[in-house]
Amino acid sequence: MANRTAPEPRTLAPGAVFDWLDETAEQRAGAGLTRTLRSRPADDPVLDLAGNDYLGLTRHPAVTRAAADAALRWGGGATGSRLVTGTTALHTELEEELADFCGAEAALVFSSGYTANLAALTALTDPDTLIVSDAYNHASLIDGCRLARADVHRAPHSDPQAVADILAGRDRRRALMVTDSVFSVDGNAAPLAELATVTRRFGAALLVDDAHGLGVLGPGGAGAPAAAGLAGAPDVVTTVTLSKSLGSQGGAVLGPRRVVRHLVETARTFIFDTGLAPAAAGAALGALRLLRAEPHRSDRAREVARTLAARLTAAGLHASTPDAAVVSVRAPGPEAAVTWAADCRRAGLAVGCFRPPSVPDGISRLRLTARGDLTDAQITDAVRIVAATAPTAD
Repeated sequence: MANRTAPEPRTLAPGAVFDWLDETAEQRAGAGLTRTLRSRPADDPVLDLAGNDYLGLTRHPAVTRAAADAALRWGGGATGSRLVTGTTALHTELEEELADFCGAEAALVFSSGYTANLAALTALTDPDTLIVSDAYNHASLIDGCRLARADVHRAPHSDPQAVADILAGRDRRRALMVTDSVFSVDGNAAPLAELATVTRRFGAALLVDDAHGLGVLGPGGAGAPAAAGLAGAPDVVTTVTLSKSLGSQGGAVLGPRRVVRHLVETARTFIFDTGLAPAAAGAALGALRLLRAEPHRSDRAREVARTLAARLTAAGLHASTPDAAVVSVRAPGPEAAVTWAADCRRAGLAVGCFRPPSVPDGISRLRLTARGDLTDAQITDAVRIVAATAPTAD
């Protein structure tokens, strides 16, 4: 057999090794998918309906004071991973109260909702596991599925029968169905009760990402699993973020105590990540206690969402019907969505701009966050600005 000589590696000048990044940037620009960072001032006069501060607690005095007190007492950082020095009494207190509020046996706090999802999906599955993932799931769930060593099947959006069909044909010993509770693009809720019925029929577990449900759905804002009667269920695990309704930063996994124990001992994004900063833990705990004392805040967030959707629809726009606190308005395309969002900002309103590939159905949208602290006058202004700046049909 003739000897084959390995091809010579292509030689590039040091300044040219990343030239391909410029080429891909030009391709994104041509498709209207350029993304840019925008720094906002602390006293930004623009009405914010772009963020995820569903209950309007980020700047609440009780929350900011709790953050400041935690930083003064515990310092600016957690100083290490949770298993070394990163677990303070404050973290433990937050976990106990969060679990109690949501009706779970136990909770485990992470540095973000993203790392919480990665932990749950990678630590609760193995090569002998089938994961059934909703087609519209958040990127963090998709990435968790990719990192898991499991057999992953993508199920049609919010389709319990399709999930049943996939589970019925499985050849793996274990199975896990994973879904958002409220999908972040249009704000529609997953049929959790029906999905639980299906997973139980086939001996599978259910993992629910309640990032957009906690604080908005369920009794007193206890979340979508509580609203579906699944709080504390032995076969249900919930992940949440502390950066939306609780106005802080971080995430958590809630569920049976043995699940939390397993995550502590095996989840890489828990073991090898620095613990949540004390200020963030303090702020989340302060917001949680405020919500427990004032449960009407979750009712108000849903009321604002319904009002926004109804008024936007009455103005002739294609607005989604919200199940929680997210309202989207369809745009003609990516470039039109970017221009529309920019026009809204110039008029004094910040809205989200969702475009492919961030939207699973390929439809560009504006996304409005229904904050529970919005006044009727602010709602009226928001609808007026969105309608007045809407793209005209060709």
